[in-house]
Amino acid sequence: MLDSAASSVLDLDMTEGILLQEAETDADAAEGEEVNVMGSLNTTAGHEDSKQSLRDQLRKTLNRKQSMQDLPSPRTKVKPVMDDIPYEPTQSFGEREYFVLTDAGKPVFVSRSGGEDSLASIIGIMQALVSVFIDDGDKLRCINTKTSRITFLIRSPLYYVCYSNWGEPESVTRSHLEYLHLQIISIVTASHLRKLFERRGNFDLRRLLDGAESFLTSILERLQGDIAMNTSSLFCLKLDPALRKRAADCLIPTNKMKDVLYVFLVANGRVVTLIRPRKHSIHPADIHILLNTIYNPSILHSPASTSCIPICLPKFNPSGFMNAYISFLRKPEGDPTLALVCLNGVGEFDTIKGWCESVSQKLDNEGISDAIISDLQSRKTEYSVAELGIPGLRHFVYKSRGQVQVTIPSFDDPYDSPTEKRRLLTLYQTLHDAIHAKSGQGGMLKLQYIKTEKESVLGWITQPFELYITLSPMLPKSAAVGAANSVVRWVKKEEGRLFLRDAPVF
Repeated sequence: MLDSAASSVLDLDMTEGILLQEAETDADAAEGEEVNVMGSLNTTAGHEDSKQSLRDQLRKTLNRKQSMQDLPSPRTKVKPVMDDIPYEPTQSFGEREYFVLTDAGKPVFVSRSGGEDSLASIIGIMQALVSVFIDDGDKLRCINTKTSRITFLIRSPLYYVCYSNWGEPESVTRSHLEYLHLQIISIVTASHLRKLFERRGNFDLRRLLDGAESFLTSILERLQGDIAMNTSSLFCLKLDPALRKRAADCLIPTNKMKDVLYVFLVANGRVVTLIRPRKHSIHPADIHILLNTIYNPSILHSPASTSCIPICLPKFNPSGFMNAYISFLRKPEGDPTLALVCLNGVGEFDTIKGWCESVSQKLDNEGISDAIISDLQSRKTEYSVAELGIPGLRHFVYKSRGQVQVTIPSFDDPYDSPTEKRRLLTLYQTLHDAIHAKSGQGGMLKLQYIKTEKESVLGWITQPFELYITLSPMLPKSAAVGAANSVVRWVKKEEGRLFLRDAPVF
């Protein structure tokens, strides 16, 4: 199935702007100048003349660096297929830091703790950096150092910034910032946000988001280790297909439920099944925003078993709200959760509530809820890579491109510690970035291979699937090819359990 000699590279136009990557030879000088910049901001923070002085100093610094050494082109060709990527894993996985500010320089959300004076200085520098490039008709994407990266995402009127020393590709932290933006839109809506800042450019958005900070914090926590979010896909619950179908049949709305848009059954944060209108699909990002909302502590640990909240799904309609009726069918303390979620437009609450109660009763009467909870408690919904019986195979990620879903075995030894799991996830992200040319590479690849002292990792993309496998470093490349084929055959045999297929529509 897998041709190890294949090496086709597709040339694609990159339209997301330029990548700012400073030459390493000037890193020390840049650090020294940054200290001076922070000092000048601390002494006169808040004054327009100091901001202008800061912009002028930044322009001089950038112009001098570009005259000393040409910046590398972001469109350089990636190495041929099955060549090793030079990879130096980072030894430090400190907490990533995230910042959201307005284009007027007002803080909106910060994931770190610190003094107000220190925060004002950092926010001021970020706002000045972005504005220098915007004034010149350019776009700042990221700043690289030897040990870390600062990534910028501009979604006017908001600026998003991430500091990370994990060693992941730039596209990874950029996707984190995009999710952070989508979560804010789910609370405010894009049209309302735009109108607020059109009326008053220095509007303090923190007042509007007061009490919603936990939604932003939880989405960032999920992003640190969620492969499905990083691959723009869905991680469904592994389940017997007959049981999944029985559950789905109970969720089909009646003809009277004309305002229902989507119905979900969710167990322990994974989708069991979903029902949708025939003419509508749903974007994976919207599902992740919805899951993050459902499992927010304020809702999950609420004394009430049901909630009805307004939510905007940005990929469906960034300018409007819909109602999310959330009913926890199983929410005893310490036990697995099972939730029924109904998204509707302007339907009456009592009608939706009555229908959801009848669905819940039907799931109970037919033993479906108990069967799902039993599988969760007995860990039948998980699987180990050892079940595949493939010599040398340690872990893998398989994405069905047609279903837009992933399946992942449990993280067992040697990847059962937080540090080793993060290191492996970063390897997968590096492969994914190289194959999809997400950080300004010259074109997409079919295969890519990374070898470290601890493992070898292979990425392979075809029309029906993507596969990322981790193997013992002692295995040759030819064995990696054979292992990849074996994983594909196993997933094909088990895909009825691993993926949500043929969900009913109405």
